[in-house]
Amino acid sequence: MWQRSTTRRFLKWLFSWRTLRRALIGVAGLLTLLALFCAEENVRGKQAWENYRREAETLGKQFDLAALIPKPIPDEQNFAATPFIKSWFVRSNRTYTAVEYWNGDSYGRVGSMISSSRDKKDAGNRHFTDLVAWEMALAAPHSSDKKVTFESDKRDLASRAKAAPAVLDSLRTNEAVFAELRAASERPLSRYPVRYDLDNPFAILLPHLSNVRSVCRRLGLKACAELAADRSPEALGDVKLALFMADSLKEEPFLISCLVRVACWQSATQPVWEGLAEHAWSDAKLQELEARLQQCDFVSDAKKSLESERACGVTTMELVRKKGPAYLFDISGDASPTLADDRRSANFIGLFIPRGWYYLEEYNYCRLFDTLLGSGLDTAKKRVSPGQLAASQRELSQEFSGGGVKAILHHRIMAAMLLPALEKFVLKAAQAQTTANQAAVACALERYRLANGQFPDTLDALVPRFISPLPHDVITGEPYKYRRTADGQFVLYSIGWNEKDDGGIPGSKLFDETEGDWVWQYASQ
Repeated sequence: MWQRSTTRRFLKWLFSWRTLRRALIGVAGLLTLLALFCAEENVRGKQAWENYRREAETLGKQFDLAALIPKPIPDEQNFAATPFIKSWFVRSNRTYTAVEYWNGDSYGRVGSMISSSRDKKDAGNRHFTDLVAWEMALAAPHSSDKKVTFESDKRDLASRAKAAPAVLDSLRTNEAVFAELRAASERPLSRYPVRYDLDNPFAILLPHLSNVRSVCRRLGLKACAELAADRSPEALGDVKLALFMADSLKEEPFLISCLVRVACWQSATQPVWEGLAEHAWSDAKLQELEARLQQCDFVSDAKKSLESERACGVTTMELVRKKGPAYLFDISGDASPTLADDRRSANFIGLFIPRGWYYLEEYNYCRLFDTLLGSGLDTAKKRVSPGQLAASQRELSQEFSGGGVKAILHHRIMAAMLLPALEKFVLKAAQAQTTANQAAVACALERYRLANGQFPDTLDALVPRFISPLPHDVITGEPYKYRRTADGQFVLYSIGWNEKDDGGIPGSKLFDETEGDWVWQYASQ
């Protein structure tokens, strides 16, 4: 029965030389097809990337992150080459020593206890700093209870002037630091001692960003207290130092550096607004502030930061191509032993990935980046278009629709991982540029008032004696909307992110994204 069984006949056929030869021929053919497919994909991918890169570089685009890193600066010319700033990069007990310094001063001790619930009811307008609340918090017994808050409704000049000495006295512990930074700001250039690890761009540590933010917050509070105490010369010096600190980040090739710079500018312009609201600035000081405010170009700086972000993404993908897919686990910073199997699996899968697919990932990443970067951001005219940005985001969402399978088949995995939220970033740049522009126009309006006893009927009356050129709305490209009010003040506004003129009525916050205008006016105290 075994001699006549079907199983025996099948096994005899299966292991016959003829069957094995046919199987070997089939496997060889399949391997040949796979080799041809990989070769074709390698050529196709590399050619697509190299053609794109060659054409892009002729247009001035930069994909080499190393070329974007700030060049070394001699210490005698470098603002950041001071003992205090160098201490920001020193670690102690797994943290940076400067963190302990900021947490231990008066601002760090009570800053989180200052409430702004009353301001939030009218968050579309600026408000005077609640110096009375700061005075109360500073006088209260030290407590680790973070739920304790202080707030007052006394924003009039007399109340703020009475509270100012206590605030200024609490900041005296920082005076040596401010003096060191003020002296260093006489140097023309700035480069922080960042260790640029190009083998892992995502591991580059930037401890100075939080420190710059801490300095600017304290300088902003100090300037507001000095204005209330009728010490405008000192206030001007602190505003200028805060603006210098913010701009010391200008050349860094990181989106986060640009965002911190924007936040620092907002802190520095608060005392500018308060001084204008109280008519505390002289004409000479106003001219100095106006000239400084007109120097900024956040739209161009935002585009430069985005181009650096693109170069960072390209560098990362080139490292993935050279080191294998497991490199994605390395840049995550997770050293967990449980990832060892995942890394081995990723590298095993990488053996079967044509190298051309890595090039296609780079190509698609840059192509989609260009879709975002090329729309809604006009550096020549210092304008942004919220509508175009929103349309580009919708187009990008369609590119990524279909889930992970489509992203793999169309080589857009890295693009989905690394493309930034461009619309939000450009919004921040537009807010900063609007703040600088409106503050400069407000300085010119105050200079006109000092010369003529009242604000002008139109902004055209400011040109050229009080300001030139007249800044335009970063959204529309037209002059800002302006009108005098019955109480002798004025309303100056941009139509805002909704691209709709709401008549100078602000939204639910100062720079609302969905409703209302972006308004500069002097609220009642």
